[in-house]
Amino acid sequence: MNFALTPADISYVADGLSRPESVLVERSGTLWVSDNRCGVTRIDAGGQQTRVGRMGGNPNGLAMARDGSLLVANVIDGALYRLRRDGACETVIDRFEGRPLGAVNFVLRDADRLWLSVSTWSPPVDGRVQPKTADGYILRIDNGRAELAADGFLHTNELRIDRLRRFVYVAETRRGRVLRLPLGESGALGAPEPFGPEPIFSGAHPDGLAFDVEGNLWLTEVTRNGIHVITPDGACRCVFEDPDGKTLLFPSSLAFGGADLRTVYIGSVRMKRLARFTAPVAGEPLAHWFD
Repeated sequence: MNFALTPADISYVADGLSRPESVLVERSGTLWVSDNRCGVTRIDAGGQQTRVGRMGGNPNGLAMARDGSLLVANVIDGALYRLRRDGACETVIDRFEGRPLGAVNFVLRDADRLWLSVSTWSPPVDGRVQPKTADGYILRIDNGRAELAADGFLHTNELRIDRLRRFVYVAETRRGRVLRLPLGESGALGAPEPFGPEPIFSGAHPDGLAFDVEGNLWLTEVTRNGIHVITPDGACRCVFEDPDGKTLLFPSSLAFGGADLRTVYIGSVRMKRLARFTAPVAGEPLAHWFD
């Protein structure tokens, strides 16, 4: 992909946010952003912000259920919550096989089930997830039943599934790489293999993932405040980086939106607003675009 961004290509929306780590976009243009003051902040197409929920902890990864409620992975509380649009909140899962889940990082809904990434069994210290052992894992949740899908990761982060549903992709943050695991019809996962450079570069910490319609995997990288693209053949290109953090600071997620799905919104745990830019190709719509 022959594409690069400059600071002039990046603009901002929605000032005054608090830890907007994850972003979801609806067809209507409404944005849903994780917010540690409440649960999520809803931003309508006109820019009006509404705080939803009273959750506590650090709401992190977001997905949208079929009924329009928000599924919220809370990395501090160690739970997956269902947050309804009226602010009502209920716990979906907070324990597995008799023990607390740990640092629940991200939730993905596909056509059939939920996938939950947990960075480490150990609870975060001072709000920071810094696993020292490869005890991160992925849960598969079918009809309310959770099963261990894969483990042995050093800081499991965002998850994605490709359009052909051949692989589950996971950002393994502390090893600086993206892995993919073959996805069987039953939801079983095969052995992981690296996708793209291993690591992305020396010292890299990949975080957020998003596919476009051409099968390119876009990712955020937090040590150099960068955006990279891994093409289907595994080649990786840096399209933007900002080591000084003047334009982007700790970019943690990407979400394609807009009428043509070419507007990319960037979440962050350090910024108070969302960055955005226009991509050269449309994003792959997530499951909630088809509900």
